[in-house]
Amino acid sequence: MTKKGAVHSVPADLRRALVSAKAARSAWEDITPLARNEWICWVTSAKKPETRNRRIERTRAELTEGKRRPCCWAGCIHRQK
Repeated sequence: MTKKGAVHSVPADLRRALVSAKAARSAWEDITPLARNEWICWVTSAKKPETRNRRIERTRAELTEGKRRPCCWAGCIHRQK
């Protein structure tokens, strides 16, 4: 249902959030694999469960609002240059 990122697989908790919001899921399917990878890495790089949960909710909300990449983040450390 939700496509993979360029490097990362979509974690189950993020997948549930995307599947539960049609607009977010639609936006997810519309962004590039690299952009999906950025969202996944941003979510999974959280050190605390509370932070991860906030990032998942923010991902869902921001995708629904039309944002295509996480804001104010240096980017995925796995991104090839």
